[in-house]
Amino acid sequence: MFKFLKITCKEANEICNKSQYNESTFFERVKLQLHIAFCKKCAKYTKQNVTLTDIFKGKAMDCKGEVHCMTENDKELLKEKLKEQMSS
Repeated sequence: MFKFLKITCKEANEICNKSQYNESTFFERVKLQLHIAFCKKCAKYTKQNVTLTDIFKGKAMDCKGEVHCMTENDKELLKEKLKEQMSS
């Protein structure tokens, strides 16, 4: 009945990636949400993808106008945040 809403994990990952850059359609996002409601691996991938995007967008905003803004301390803090997010 709703076979047109069913997507594979590969398609879900592609839609997730497109969503990060606002390139996915509303219908694609609906299919993704339906898929991740049942697929825990894709739900985790989506969560990690969103987290990484948010971290890097935030860092990019901090760096506007600077050529070299990541100090060694910043790099270590970023590594720690990534490890925390990946372990949860």
